[in-house]
Amino acid sequence: MDTERLSVKKDKDIIIPRALFATTKNNFEEDIKKLENLYSHEVIVTVLESTKELISNEVCALVSDRYNTKPFLRYNL
Repeated sequence: MDTERLSVKKDKDIIIPRALFATTKNNFEEDIKKLENLYSHEVIVTVLESTKELISNEVCALVSDRYNTKPFLRYNL
């Protein structure tokens, strides 16, 4: 994917999940702050709730805790 051709507005469904794909509890704060400079909390949550990307349940829990939203999971065990 040519990152030079990505649009922050049009490609949020790609950018947000991929920015958090490899995040962990240790680097979550740094990673989420970068996204918050580009997107609202509501947009971040909405995109993550509907993405088909392989976002871990840990990341979903960190996001819902940060924004005090209803917990959501990508994978049910």
